Amino acid sequence: MKSLDFQRIAKSVGALSHWQRDRLLSLLREPAAGREAIGCIQASFEAVPKCPHCGHEQLHRHGQSDGLQRYRCRACGKTFNALTGTPLARLRHKAKWLGFLQTTLDSMTVRQAAREVDIHRHTSFRWRHRFLEWVKNDRPEHLHGITEADETYFLESHKGARQLERPARKRGGSATKRGVSKEQVCVLIARDRTGQTLDFVTGNGSVRKAQLRQCLQPALDKDVLLVSDANASYRYFAKEAGISHEAVNLSAGTRVKGAIHVQNVNAYHSRLRQWIQRFHGVATRYLPNYLGWRRALDTRHLDTPGKMLMAACGIFPQVTRT
Repeated sequence: MKSLDFQRIAKSVGALSHWQRDRLLSLLREPAAGREAIGCIQASFEAVPKCPHCGHEQLHRHGQSDGLQRYRCRACGKTFNALTGTPLARLRHKAKWLGFLQTTLDSMTVRQAAREVDIHRHTSFRWRHRFLEWVKNDRPEHLHGITEADETYFLESHKGARQLERPARKRGGSATKRGVSKEQVCVLIARDRTGQTLDFVTGNGSVRKAQLRQCLQPALDKDVLLVSDANASYRYFAKEAGISHEAVNLSAGTRVKGAIHVQNVNAYHSRLRQWIQRFHGVATRYLPNYLGWRRALDTRHLDTPGKMLMAACGIFPQVTRT
């Protein structure tokens, strides 16, 4: 570029509005952001390099496309890149991904994130659930020691559905029945004293022994001490599973018996419910994604956009994988 042309452009920058200057800066930073995002994607693939089609590990480089290295599998002969077979395959605008993931770390709504990154709200919604699809899999394999378990309930929501089997509620509405009913979705939270947390969407209505067996039995060590409220389902489950169990009768006013309490898991319930209110209703089918999102924020394992991007590609920090 000639010096006179550059000086003319530099002078015109002073006439730009504040919004236009911010937009210009974001455009100038996009190439660097795109390279950083591609670097994270390549690093996630090279950590465990294998063919997404057949699982073979013998690969060779096969050119580039859209900034990403392509590979050919020596076994099946198919070509692919680092995103093939992941929820991020075929997503565009890689230069905006890290900025969008920062809005995820900041717990922005779909519309707020769309404005921040300069994308359409529909794109923002699609990206959110594509990125969270594998992020929610960052879960501990087992809980140890004293482990608290309790349920919390969310009103069943078909937000975004084209057809409803019931009359639509006004602004989310409320349940027609008092207490726990089939109109509410049960979320079971189990949390040990080291802060490791597991969450499960068990279905409509109160939690049952069969659901506890399906969710908790594979996740609890045999030497665990399960602490719950006085719900009889926990007592029957613990006896059948052969694990130690203690209950606190909250309805009778008993909240703490020495180290026996459910205050940690109830505090997590409170943080979860307060955090989820900002989204003005979450569709039940997307609830596992939001639970995984909240868990990632709570554990702070995925505390940078780069770590979030690698988790979205299936590579998790080796912190609680025990």
